[in-house]
Amino acid sequence: MMNNDVLRSVRYMLDLSDSSMVDIFGLVDYAVAETDVVDFLRAEDEEGFLAIPDDSMLYFLNGLVIHLRGKKDNQPHMPVKLPNSNNLMLKKLRVAFNLKDEDLQEILQSVDFNVSKPELSALFRAKGHSNYRACGDQFLRNFLKGLTMRVRT
Repeated sequence: MMNNDVLRSVRYMLDLSDSSMVDIFGLVDYAVAETDVVDFLRAEDEEGFLAIPDDSMLYFLNGLVIHLRGKKDNQPHMPVKLPNSNNLMLKKLRVAFNLKDEDLQEILQSVDFNVSKPELSALFRAKGHSNYRACGDQFLRNFLKGLTMRVRT
């Protein structure tokens, strides 16, 4: 799934302003101009569209964790581990919103996307693990849709 789609979903979900999004990047000492944020949020076919790089997306998600859960005292910022993937974005969103397995299943069931607990845990395994499963675009899209419904209501 495109990083820009995830960024747009999170912005809509939390009703964030452009300056709030810049502030979230700043929580992990990552400087982004407000004009860049505006360009990240444009549609792909719109003039001025700018694809958000993987590292910038991960910095935003790390900042989102701090924004929603607070910063732990004397703990350095979480490192950005490239390459980015749907699995990694799902993990960071799970941490940011403090979601348990049951919460994830409820979120997915709310959009008629049923997943068993073993299928869900496979998405959070290390890539080399024998039970690892790649998170598909459809899964992440449905998760974001369900999470948005949960947060905005």
